[in-house]
Amino acid sequence: MNRREFLAGAVASAGLAGCVGVSGDGLECHPRHAQLPSAPISGSGKRRILFGACRSSVEDVTIMRDLGYDFWEWGAGAAFDPAKDDEWWKRQKDEIAKRPLPLRSCNGFIPGKFRLTGPNANHAPALDYAEKVLRRADEIGVKTIVFGSGGARNVPGDFTGKDRPDLEKGTRQYADFCRELAKRVADMKTTAVVIEPLRPNESNIINYVFQGLAICREVNSPRLRQLADIFHMMMGGDPASAIVEAGPLLGHCHIADYETRQFPGHNPRETCRLSPYFKALEAIGYAGGVSCECGWGDEKDFAKNAKTAIETMKGLL
Repeated sequence: MNRREFLAGAVASAGLAGCVGVSGDGLECHPRHAQLPSAPISGSGKRRILFGACRSSVEDVTIMRDLGYDFWEWGAGAAFDPAKDDEWWKRQKDEIAKRPLPLRSCNGFIPGKFRLTGPNANHAPALDYAEKVLRRADEIGVKTIVFGSGGARNVPGDFTGKDRPDLEKGTRQYADFCRELAKRVADMKTTAVVIEPLRPNESNIINYVFQGLAICREVNSPRLRQLADIFHMMMGGDPASAIVEAGPLLGHCHIADYETRQFPGHNPRETCRLSPYFKALEAIGYAGGVSCECGWGDEKDFAKNAKTAIETMKGLL
């Protein structure tokens, strides 16, 4: 069975017929949706999907708490800087604890100074860096570290000339890095790395959820899971059914408005594009985080725009 056949079956089984084509000018904003099961409900009566945003100041996280957000997301380098000593880390833990919401996820995992693919790939220093980040994250209970890191993973070469990048080999190098890292941190209890597919104009490998899933399944470690970035999925043409394909391997989600990459609800006319992805999350009983990785407009409007974002997301459930 090829990927197209698999996704057709997944769509039918999840009741997602009519809402798979969610990218491009031909989107129908009032598709016919089959009845889907609701997401599991926790004992508190709240849906188990958790909402967060990539903001870090005490003031912003306080605003998020008051609006009903569940967590905040930060940059992995800023949060866990492996170059800093243990004394710095003690102070940093206290600083993180001042926020009125838990730090559940971090992005910006591997800096571009490290080379994960290509003829000059050197995994050893990147593995040392990544392991220290993950162990510090695990120490304070962070659930996911997002592995996008286009600068480090993109396969070097020139598509227009003779020096064409070997994307197959580069993907294998990326998978090898993931496998070795998972082995190094196999003893950890909480934190998992989640592979982030990036739209084709931002990365030349791992553009679609199914490509990340292939690596997750090959590595077969609880320390490696999949991310669905709804913005990248919409812009790259990845269908909502890819979320159904991911199922229990889906560890985290990012979201931003179609095309503008602003907060959800920034352009209400485009909100319909988000609906199939949320229906897919509900269909698999997703119980993880959905984090706004997006622009927020004028800083003075953050509270108003953050309110629009969470109301938009909750309205899609």
